[in-house]
Amino acid sequence: MSNLKTKELSKIGYTNDQARSLALNITSKHFKHQTKAELIAMFTSIKNDPQAWLQDAIVGKIAATFMDNEVECNFQTYTLLQQTGMLKIYGGKEIEPSAKKQMELAMSLPIVLQGALMPDAHTGYGLPIGGVLATDNAVIPFAVGVDIGCRMALTIVGERDSFFKSNGHRMKMALKELTHFGMEGGLEQQQQHEVLDHPDFKATEFLSRLQGKAARQLGSSGSGNHFVEFGSLELDEQNALGLDAGRYVALLSHSGSRGLGANIAQRYTRIAMDSCKLLREAQQLAWLDMNSEAGQEYWIGMNLAGAYAKACHNVIHANLLKALGLQPLALIENHHNFAWKEKLADGREVIVHRKGATPAHEAEWGIIPGSMTDAAYLVRGKGVANALNSASHGAGRAMSRQRAKENMTVSGLKQMLGSAGVTLIGGSVEENPLAYKDIGRVMASQTELVDIQGRFLPKIVRMNKE
Repeated sequence: MSNLKTKELSKIGYTNDQARSLALNITSKHFKHQTKAELIAMFTSIKNDPQAWLQDAIVGKIAATFMDNEVECNFQTYTLLQQTGMLKIYGGKEIEPSAKKQMELAMSLPIVLQGALMPDAHTGYGLPIGGVLATDNAVIPFAVGVDIGCRMALTIVGERDSFFKSNGHRMKMALKELTHFGMEGGLEQQQQHEVLDHPDFKATEFLSRLQGKAARQLGSSGSGNHFVEFGSLELDEQNALGLDAGRYVALLSHSGSRGLGANIAQRYTRIAMDSCKLLREAQQLAWLDMNSEAGQEYWIGMNLAGAYAKACHNVIHANLLKALGLQPLALIENHHNFAWKEKLADGREVIVHRKGATPAHEAEWGIIPGSMTDAAYLVRGKGVANALNSASHGAGRAMSRQRAKENMTVSGLKQMLGSAGVTLIGGSVEENPLAYKDIGRVMASQTELVDIQGRFLPKIVRMNKE
């Protein structure tokens, strides 16, 4: 047996992790009795003339990694790699085994180079919520998620805590009248924003058909754990915003790209699953090659959905601040369901998917919420390469929605809200605070990933009723 080593492959130009992993796996399966010299000669030939080997039933996949043109996985069945690559788990004691198993499965894909699992992680579809995945020239729609561009936005305003006492009723009425929650519908008066004239709505016929729905839903929020809330933000003495320490009135929102993002996610997930045949347990991790037409279309659609989600938050904040005569001092916002072109520590360009994870590059601002009664944290990233420059996107669910519904009564929720001094407009027992992990413990698990700059305590919370 040859006992071929990774460093020997690197010496002949196999600098791509995918090519090296494929070579090692194929060698152990098909070329056990070849000498090392024979293997080196073959793999060198594949690298120097990949076109000549592309149709080979055994090593064609290796040849494909050296081709500059599009490499599709049309109707091939990929065997998951045995080597899982680089995976770093934060706060592992707080993470359920099924989420870890999902992440390990994702790490075995031939396109994956590195991964990280955040301390708020729990089981999802495809990639677990709280999963971060770096891939080589491929995008996985279900590793971004259905709610593309789901994000946080925090506006700090020039009023102190005393504002709540004299204006609490006005704030409640503004939240009732100027926000809309739910799968369908939007605000009574159609909103305006330059995103509706974005040229990418004309990039494909599919996106152009979604433009009307996007216009109707602009400035509205989804269901589930989406919210808009007023609260008290306590800024630390050493905060990097340049604002005085103390308590400020702040407006915090959490929602995504509404029907626009959902339609894009559903369409391109179907295309990926139809063209990239994986074993049953990995089907939802089907990917699109970034050189393919579908991959490029998804990338355009995903970025458009991200811009639209940002616009929705902008409209929500502008409407509420205007109604209450509040002046913004600072705005902090971040996506946590998205994919970006970034570079690994060794300089390789990759696609970093963050499905329920906050970008946390060096000095990058972010918001990590808890629950309707627990603190949200204003943070700055530390740029940790092992975490793929990421942190958690919240506390993370401790119970499924069904279990939360079975374990909490409406009266019990009201008692919890009363004890915390929180007014809830809408909402449901499915989102009760006990359905989430302890945000304090989650933050303690990621001290190496982010610096805390302030804490936001909810006071008036608006959510979907059901």
